[in-house]
Amino acid sequence: MSLSVVIVGGLHADARRATVARLLADVPGSVVLHHDLATAAAGTVVRTVRDATGILSAGEAPLVNDCACCALREDLVPELRRLADDGVTRLAVVELWDSVEPKAMAEVVVAGGLTVTGVVTAVDPALLLPCLGNGDDLADCGLAAAATDRRTVADTFARQLEYAPVLAVVDSEEADDEDRELLAQLHPTARQVRIAPGDRADPRSPLAGAVLAGFDAEAAAAAQHPACALLPAEADAHGVSTFVWHRRRPFHPERLYAALEDLTCAAARSRGRFWLADKPDVLLHWDAAGGALCVEPAGPWLASLPDAAWDLVPPVRRAAAALDWHPEHGDCCQHLVFTSPGLDRDGLARLLESCLLTDAEYAAGRAAWKRLPPAFDTLLEV
Repeated sequence: MSLSVVIVGGLHADARRATVARLLADVPGSVVLHHDLATAAAGTVVRTVRDATGILSAGEAPLVNDCACCALREDLVPELRRLADDGVTRLAVVELWDSVEPKAMAEVVVAGGLTVTGVVTAVDPALLLPCLGNGDDLADCGLAAAATDRRTVADTFARQLEYAPVLAVVDSEEADDEDRELLAQLHPTARQVRIAPGDRADPRSPLAGAVLAGFDAEAAAAAQHPACALLPAEADAHGVSTFVWHRRRPFHPERLYAALEDLTCAAARSRGRFWLADKPDVLLHWDAAGGALCVEPAGPWLASLPDAAWDLVPPVRRAAAALDWHPEHGDCCQHLVFTSPGLDRDGLARLLESCLLTDAEYAAGRAAWKRLPPAFDTLLEV
């Protein structure tokens, strides 16, 4: 019997545990493998393996380079192989510790020659907005995975949410229509599966089917890359809006930099790709949550590459560029998406438009654009 691996993660610990318990009840021959990183301060990571009846085994994995997450990576695949060799385990549920992100772990498991059939992020809709609005460092909340971990609660949760093709959504009395609509708009392509306490075990349950349906780690990674990300579409319901802004003219670096704080705080979540006039060949990634913005280069625009280099570009990237190709600028563009309750769409649009090059600045051409003040160099650590 071959072993299927499903990864369940998320900062909403109670929702995650309820999801794992549901899988144990619904899938015969399933076990849960969990690495508790809360013990990292003592120099170890505690590993447990359990089934529906209780703990089957426990052990410790030493830190690797003072990094609990690195210890998890080193220990995960050997433990999964051991479960695969026992011949009785049908499904291994990897329950990630709070701040561990599923992308890295899914790729570790796949690289180890094992089969990931599903990735799930467990969500309590009532906690969605508080998490996305929390700009605290993970370290300040006791959730850092390493001494060098500089992530925040908001950006970590956003990545956990948007990577998983399946969302296990627990019933929550505190959640309202706005919370559920926000979840739907943040990740509209996800399959949502309801988790209700007290449901009877059912091997044909939607959750069991979803986690055994199959998973493509390469496609999942491509869906997160700013050049070809599956960004949300326009939406407006239950007080929640998603505003999609797409333009073919580059930003003036100084005017955009001056507007960053207002743009970052305008929505609970914003992401996408953008184009700076003084760096016309560089695709830049916009990733904002919790009132904090991460901007980083994501390689060249395809329009800036010689034809011979296109063969080295992944097909999904070429396909995404072709869908958005402009006869003059190729794939160079602004494509930013803002999602939030109470979004001021008109004000946001005016602010973004004011940051673009004026007609005169645009007409001056690329040579003049490159001489504009490099306002983003410090942010980009150039």
